[in-house]
Amino acid sequence: MPNLHITAHPLIQHKLTLLRDSATEPPKFRQLVRELAALLCYEATADLRLSPLRVQTPMGVAEGAQLTDGVGLVPILRAGLGMVEGVWDLIPHAEVWHLGIYRDEKTLRPVEYYNKLPVEPRVQVCLVLDPMLATGGSAVAAVDILKRWGVSRIKFVGIIGAPEGVRALSEAHPNVPIHLAALDERLNEIGFIVPGLGDAGDRQFGTG
Repeated sequence: MPNLHITAHPLIQHKLTLLRDSATEPPKFRQLVRELAALLCYEATADLRLSPLRVQTPMGVAEGAQLTDGVGLVPILRAGLGMVEGVWDLIPHAEVWHLGIYRDEKTLRPVEYYNKLPVEPRVQVCLVLDPMLATGGSAVAAVDILKRWGVSRIKFVGIIGAPEGVRALSEAHPNVPIHLAALDERLNEIGFIVPGLGDAGDRQFGTG
């Protein structure tokens, strides 16, 4: 799939392995999610637009550049919250809006329960943040909402995906790039990624 980007960067693969380990405690798990989000965001934002900017250095004048694209971060509650700080470390002026979408455990379908978007978008690019791209239902629903809202450039940034979720998001929104650290084998009968890492929200917040 041309819109799927999986990084093989050694730092990402090392941290991902620690994240998967069932012995990793919530404080370390949260730290790893934050670090992985920053590394994945670095790659996902490689095509942000720039404009020239001249600055005065202690030794002279330097020709540089500044970002012209406004960036919005859209974490899908609740697991996506853990990715925000990592991206903010790189883009401190990014705006953050929250979407609450949960997966019904019986139907595996997304249910929207919270939407804190302003009336009109103030940015040019939105990054949808969710550690796990499992069935893809929540990601598709989030992108649907953002497109109706008026954002044209949207990227999905996750950590682990399943083929089923990648396929669902790609078919629904072929113009949305998907950035992941790993594409795993499959979903199990209850919609969890195998081998995955379990429930990313429970492991971050110690509620499992």
